[in-house]
Formats: sequence, structure tokens, C-alpha cells
Amino acid sequence: MLFAKNKKTKALIIGISLAISASFVVAGCGAGNKSAQMQATQVKATQVKAMQVIQQDTPLTSEYAGQIAGKDEVKVQSKVSGKIIEKYVTGGQFVQAGQPLYKIDSRQYESAVLQAQATLAQSEATLSNAETDLGRYQQLLDSAAVAEQTVTTQQANVNAYSAAAAANEALLRKAQQDMDDTLIVAPMSGQLSVDDVATGTFATAGSTNLVTIGSSNPVYAQFSISEADYLKFMNVAMKQGDADGSGATVSITLSDGTVYPLDGHIVQSDRALAQNTGTLTVKALFDNPNGLLLPGMFARVRLSGEVVPNAILVPQRAVQQLLGKSFVMVVGADGKSEARTVTLGDKVGSYYIIKDGVTAADSVIVEGLTSLQEGKDLNVTMVTPDEMGFSLTTDMTQFDDSASTAAK
Repeated sequence: MLFAKNKKTKALIIGISLAISASFVVAGCGAGNKSAQMQATQVKATQVKAMQVIQQDTPLTSEYAGQIAGKDEVKVQSKVSGKIIEKYVTGGQFVQAGQPLYKIDSRQYESAVLQAQATLAQSEATLSNAETDLGRYQQLLDSAAVAEQTVTTQQANVNAYSAAAAANEALLRKAQQDMDDTLIVAPMSGQLSVDDVATGTFATAGSTNLVTIGSSNPVYAQFSISEADYLKFMNVAMKQGDADGSGATVSITLSDGTVYPLDGHIVQSDRALAQNTGTLTVKALFDNPNGLLLPGMFARVRLSGEVVPNAILVPQRAVQQLLGKSFVMVVGADGKSEARTVTLGDKVGSYYIIKDGVTAADSVIVEGLTSLQEGKDLNVTMVTPDEMGFSLTTDMTQFDDSASTAAK
């Protein structure tokens, strides 16, 4: 009996153990399935980058490809022809107005002066003799010793000799001026270009460019704007009481991305649109005390306009176009992708101003949009504008392309 009882107890224990083991196995299988499901869900979720919508007061700006130009630039030419025998400057040098630049061989001009002096002296002597004779004839006429016709003829001779003397005096002045012009001086203060000719060059009067001289402070930033931009700019300017737009703030960014620290202002605009491009050429003046801005440099010219208060900004790359509609993908409350139709406003740098469709509480997807559809599970990485390279200024790539075109 005792053996039989022990046998039943042992069987019961074994049964319980098997049941517990089975429960652990079932539990383990359930946990494994749940983990696999979570991994599968993560695999299915689309990897995207998203950014919080920006809301801030935003000035409307327009940017154009421009080029730096000297305010004043002169090609120096000689007034007389001859061989250059002396050179007093080097290319790139700063010079003052009136400073000697070149010397032309003056020997032939010195000879011309001597000849003109001799001719004038001779004509003056002839005039003097004729005047003496005229005085003597007038005295004789008073005593009826000569005919009146003799005096009249002598007076005509004096007038002719006087005219000849005046003409010879003018020739002497011209010869002296030519000799003086053999010394070529700077017509203005500025910096010389490096296109200066060498000693020994034959300079032809009014034809040969000896060197170019230009001012370096201040300088122009020259750019072209479309008819539509011109009208928009002038409408804003007139609303602000600026009838000609000269009060607008103008800034420039150099080709390396450096923002020039001094602002400029518009001083010139063409009287008509260019026939071939339909654009208006405009010049803004910038102080250049350190000579950083060099004529010929490319620059992005930025015109600041009216300020839009509490503007909603979305990166341009987040906006997609389909069938004439604009939309963005946002991260929904359930972590899924959600399409929103938006109304676009002005472009400001890397952004669009959005009139409606999203709010500052939304996060728009800026990367991973290629095959993204609405309602997809998302694995979101939040990014900042700096991380994505977004700014309120135009991309340098666009600038480089347009600047090259504008320069042609």
C-alpha cells in the first residue's frame, strides 16, 4: 500500500513538473512572437527626417546675381604720339591725381616749340616794322606828303601781319602743350590695373591704352531685376514713402558665403528695360574702406522689403507638387505620415511662406519623401535648420549658376 501511494505521489509530481515546463515553453514562445512583431513593425516604419514648422516675423527679400564694378574707371591714353622712354609706376599701384605715369620721347616736340618760337618772333618783327611805317605815313598824310591810299594800304598790311602773329602765337601754344603732354599723368586718384604697357611701346595719340585706373572706394554692386520684381519693389518703396527706392537696404554676400559687413543703397537705375532680357540694370553703392571688394567680383545682392508678421515658414524641399496642387507631409499625432495641402506665398531663402495648411505646431518631413505615401508608419529623426543647411538666404549653388549667366 505504501509503495502504491508513493508511486501515485511521484506520478503527480512529474505531471505538475511537466505542466509547469509546458507553461514556460508556451510563455517563451509568446514572448518570442511579440518581439518578432515589434522588430517587424520597426522594419516596416519609414525612416524620415522632420523639422518643426517655423513661425516668426520675416522680411521679404529678393536676391540677384550681381558683380562689383568700380565707381570711376578711366583708360589712360596719350594726347601725343611717340615712343615711351620712361615709366614711373607699376601695375596695381595706388596713384594720386596728377602723379606722373609715363614719359614720351619729347625731342620732336621740343623742336616744334623752337620752330614755333622763331616763326612767332619773325611775324612779330614784321608786324612791328609795319606799325612803324603806318605811324610815319599817318604823319606824312597830315602834311599832305602822301596820298590817303598809301595809309589805307599800310593799315591793311598791319592788320594782316597782326593776324599772322596771333596765329603763330597760337601755334606756339599748341607746340608747348604738345611738349607738356609728353609727360602723362594720372587723371584721377585710384589704383592702376595690371594692363600697363612697357617702356619702348609706341603710343598713338587717342588710341593706345597705356593703363587703366579706377577708384576702389566706394564701389558699385551692379545687378539686374525683372519687370515684375521692379514693380513689386517700387510698390513697397512708395508705401514706405520712398518715391525712387533709394532708401532700400541693400546687402551683398560674396562668392565664399561671407556677408559683407557694410550695407549699401541704390544710386542708379537704367532708364529702360533691356530689350534682349527684359530686365532693368540697377547699381547700389557700397563703401569699401579696406579694399575688400574688387571690380569684377561676383556677389549676391539682397534687397530687403516689407516684413510679414508671424509668417509660417516651411523648407522648399518639403513642398511637393501634384496636379497643380502643393502639399507637404507632416508627422501625424499617431506617428503616421499625413499629407496636407498648402497655399504657397513668397520664397524667402530656403523657405516658402505658407498662407494656410500647416501651423507652428506641425512637424514637416524634409527628407525621405521619395516614395513616402500617406498613412505610413514613421521612424522620425528631428533635425534643425542648421543641420539641414536651411537659411533665409538663397543657396550658393543657385547663386553660382545665375552669377555666371549674368556675367556673360
